[in-house]
Amino acid sequence: MLDLSRERRRMVDVHLSRRGIHDREILQAMREVPREAFVDPGFEEFAYEDGPLPIAEGQTISQPYIVAFMLEMAGIGPGDQVLEVGTGSGYAAAVMSRIVDHVYTIERHAGLAETARRRFEKLGYRNVEVRTGDGTKGWPEAAPFDAIVVAASGPGAPLALQQQLDVGGRLIIPVGEDPEEQRLLKVTRTGASTYSEEDFGGVRFVPLIGEEGWREDNRIRTGRAPSHLPTRSLPQMIAAAAEPLPDFDDPAFAGAFDRYAERRLVLLGEASHGTSEFYRARAAITRRLIEKHGFTIVAVEADWPDAAAIDRYVRHRRHSPTAVRPFQRFPTWMWRNIEVAAFVDWLRNHNRRIRTSKRQTGFYGLDIYNMSGSIAAVLDYLDRVDPEAAAIARQRYGCLTPWQKEPSTYGRAALTSGYRECEEAVLKQCQDMLARQIEHAGEDGAELFDAAQNARLIASAERYYRIMYYGGSQSWNLRDTHMFETLQHILEARGPSARAVVWAHNSHIGDARYTDMGISRDEVNIGQLCRQRFGDEVALIGFGTHTGTVAAARDWDSDMEVMSVQPSREDSYERLCHDAGVARFLLDPGSDPVLRDRLIERRLERFIGVIYRPETELHSHYADASLARQFDAFVWFDETTAVTPLGPEHAAGGVPETYPFGV
Repeated sequence: MLDLSRERRRMVDVHLSRRGIHDREILQAMREVPREAFVDPGFEEFAYEDGPLPIAEGQTISQPYIVAFMLEMAGIGPGDQVLEVGTGSGYAAAVMSRIVDHVYTIERHAGLAETARRRFEKLGYRNVEVRTGDGTKGWPEAAPFDAIVVAASGPGAPLALQQQLDVGGRLIIPVGEDPEEQRLLKVTRTGASTYSEEDFGGVRFVPLIGEEGWREDNRIRTGRAPSHLPTRSLPQMIAAAAEPLPDFDDPAFAGAFDRYAERRLVLLGEASHGTSEFYRARAAITRRLIEKHGFTIVAVEADWPDAAAIDRYVRHRRHSPTAVRPFQRFPTWMWRNIEVAAFVDWLRNHNRRIRTSKRQTGFYGLDIYNMSGSIAAVLDYLDRVDPEAAAIARQRYGCLTPWQKEPSTYGRAALTSGYRECEEAVLKQCQDMLARQIEHAGEDGAELFDAAQNARLIASAERYYRIMYYGGSQSWNLRDTHMFETLQHILEARGPSARAVVWAHNSHIGDARYTDMGISRDEVNIGQLCRQRFGDEVALIGFGTHTGTVAAARDWDSDMEVMSVQPSREDSYERLCHDAGVARFLLDPGSDPVLRDRLIERRLERFIGVIYRPETELHSHYADASLARQFDAFVWFDETTAVTPLGPEHAAGGVPETYPFGV
């Protein structure tokens, strides 16, 4: 059974303290108040997730972070008298009651007001008074207030509420002329008839219905438009800054990305592993960076030994007779598709025109999974150059042999005392391969570098599968750190002037420090590590879509399906891009400082991997992110289609063009 008291403490530590809420009294109050008592039956297990939840009358209980943030903005403290407009579930009023002297709270829905009153009585919170009525009129007989907190968005700050503030009192309210575009405003009464305002960024609340708010049809009752509100909606601002993109075959498509051609690293993302437009766009951009700007590395979110087979093909190197055909394990469609095959054939033809191997463009895998393929590659290399060393390597890798086909089971076995011998043997083999690489550094050692990197992968994979058994952020961090270190090794091997294009999911290339990954889960990714190491020499480019189809599976290791992608949520970055009304575009947030400030605001962003579960999309595929800090640019395709997997018609029959994708 879920330990809700532990989840409550975790909510405070992870979702509040780590995200910048520092007021000790607010943190203590939120540790004390049981949020599960304020959600509807059936939602108790979600009470301490950092998100809003539905309640009666079409209303919501706000996410814990926004409750804490608004209360910290209000500067509430012991002895204060506070008014809340929009009681809702009663949770925010309950939190305030643990801090201030008295809370007055108004709710326009009588049923919600009565339910909240009963909750306060049951919990013994005696310093809260509840009234049913129009919250925009305030509670005049209880005024003046030290703070007023409004949990619904109006077209402006109601004059009645401003007048009920004490001098020095603070009104916290979401405002927006457009109900879909809201700013969190802090109004401070500085004198008998003077006020100051502060804008704390974008938010999303239910509408404030009342005499000085919205009518039921979301029209302004007063007919006035507050002067402090922006004249353009955020989708309009995006539309103005968006640079429309032509078809992929038009040189102008890839030409739009020439602005990043001087960077050493260009990281190209994707919002799913099964969307044709993402692969085709990355291929077009990469071709231009190779042809026009001299990039010589394509590094992808794929396993090293599998990508090495592609590299041999595109660079016209000797084919290893012991190597298996690449990309045979789940999810096969991620790299075995016609979009990737077309790019690989182009790269092979491009390299045919390059006389020196050092100027040819290589194809490299960054990922950690294919341990059995890497072991085979190391042994194949040593069998050819040093049979005695091959025999030693076989002995060292012997402890991993039982786990090569199902390496995820290694973690449980590693709990036994014998696993340290395996770890030491694997590390020793890695050290020997690296020493061999150093010894032969002056030679053209493409095969040796390949074998040495496979040895590194085996060492990392051994540790990865060992710690994966325990869960948490360690396995993710080891994987992305391995990918980053592999990229560094490739750059070093290709020389000081080498430049690379990276293909990986948005979750890997968008700076993790500005998503739930880094904020809530202590996870790093290759995008963050590249920025920290290479600074302005890096361009992080994300991709997104509103709807269409995607190739994905419903569970790990199950069959691929072509699924419909649900239209993006109204409170997401994707919906903002869709509402901009431009079918495909490149968005450079740095081109408009005002827009960039708006795109720094945290919103939901969709992440679809090889698994897609539309029925639980909010919890399975959306996370909070700050788009303008996560990416340097964003590429948008409003409607997209699934990749086309390679089928039996591509089977190898001695025709070189089908290698290495033949089945």
